[in-house]
Amino acid sequence: MTWSTNLQSAQSFAQKGDFNQFLALCQQIVDSCSSDAEAILSVGVLLINFGFLAGAKSCFLRVNALLPKDIRPIVNLANLARDSGDHTESRRLYSILLQHFPDNPIIRRNILTSLEYDPSVSDKERLDYAKAWGEWAIAKAGGLKPRPPIRLVNNAPLRVGYVSADFCQHTVGLFVKEILASHNPETITVFAYSAGAVKDWLTNTICKVCQFRDVSALDDIAFASLIRQDKIDILIDLSGHTAGSRLTVFAHRPAPIQLSWLGYFATTGLGVIDGVILDKWHAPEGTESQFVEPIIRLESGRFFYAPVPFAPSEVSPLPCIKNGYITFGSFNNTAKLNSGVFDLWAEILSCLPDSRLILKWRTFHDLSMCQTVKAEFAKRGVSPERLELRGFSFHVDLLKEYGDIDIALDPFPFTGGLTSCEALWMGVPVVTFPQERVVSRQTFAILSAIGLSYLAATDEDDYVRIAVELAKDVVRLEQLRKSMRKLMRESVLMDVGKKRDELFYAFWVMLRA
Repeated sequence: MTWSTNLQSAQSFAQKGDFNQFLALCQQIVDSCSSDAEAILSVGVLLINFGFLAGAKSCFLRVNALLPKDIRPIVNLANLARDSGDHTESRRLYSILLQHFPDNPIIRRNILTSLEYDPSVSDKERLDYAKAWGEWAIAKAGGLKPRPPIRLVNNAPLRVGYVSADFCQHTVGLFVKEILASHNPETITVFAYSAGAVKDWLTNTICKVCQFRDVSALDDIAFASLIRQDKIDILIDLSGHTAGSRLTVFAHRPAPIQLSWLGYFATTGLGVIDGVILDKWHAPEGTESQFVEPIIRLESGRFFYAPVPFAPSEVSPLPCIKNGYITFGSFNNTAKLNSGVFDLWAEILSCLPDSRLILKWRTFHDLSMCQTVKAEFAKRGVSPERLELRGFSFHVDLLKEYGDIDIALDPFPFTGGLTSCEALWMGVPVVTFPQERVVSRQTFAILSAIGLSYLAATDEDDYVRIAVELAKDVVRLEQLRKSMRKLMRESVLMDVGKKRDELFYAFWVMLRA
């Protein structure tokens, strides 16, 4: 049996939640292929994908020793540092990589995304990096291309193309699938350009409501040519600089109107993007200074939310009534954790000595990650016994686990998106701390859309105050838990018709400008 076959078996075990067998097979591959860099690298990637950071790091270091000129282990080590919340190390590694490989698109893309997680990076630094990327992308495309003429044919539907690597059970896919289905075919012909490898039930759902194009094997020139052949009027990027992005295609200017929406949370840095779709909550007046693109503000908000079809039909009872103490929680990516977050969460727990905190993310499969987080709280006077750290579970089970939480605590500056929507749908209020950068205002925008903006803090002290006062008001917590779904259903957050109409209006305004 080859190592690749064992790797497939290991992945299958992980996907079933059998991590003992998964780890045993991974170790077997590493032991039997001790000098095979490709095998060890593949194991490392699989380990990091399921949150086993220490094992993954060991693999990447071994590959680096075997292939010292190969950038792949260093890229993975930089991503691993980010996922661990060690943004200083992640920046250091990416700085080295960028110096040696200035034309590598993955390195450039990953740097920009990683900067959004890092609280120590200023708005100016992030903007400068993004502008540098935009200049690089234009140069790689052969220079600035002329804008294609706008094609307006009487009574013909607009031809709108959405580009993403995440037309699957991913945050972007879940947010956008209802929007794609809602477009009236008499007014908009929808094209979905899929750059991703994952195909699942959600992909199949999207395929049924649009012209679906798998572009994962096309280079930028061929992809841009296809867009021109499809006579796209408006091309919308849904990925920004996240994994699998095809934003470099936009540098070839294949469509007369090019927009950024939904899947990214900052400027693309690309001057040929004609607008970024946000709202007054994500982008209050003055946010323009953080963007090279003009800001288009939708009244109904940047996000649309619809629960997954397998979401529990009922909200569970408030756990503090049974437990006799408040349980806080966060199911956010551990890359969003930092010293400022630990400070405020520890202060909240100190104000409520009987309270508990549940954190959940795949990296909590890793013992060293768990020890690091518990040590951070111990430094701040919070006993590790008050923390429960949970690893990966299936999506349906994750949603059920909100039944263990009374109040969700949002990290910052990178706040929740889908995570916050799902917490709220399961009846759990989310306390958030919006700041200057757009990504810090995601949960604030969601709360504002459903009429709960009072859960958003104005500063650190206010964040603690809101959480503690809410924890002491069990009657209010129970009312929120019982009424949350009604609030959401009746809000603009879940009004697909309003979102569709606003987008259509914005499209026409841009085409007629």
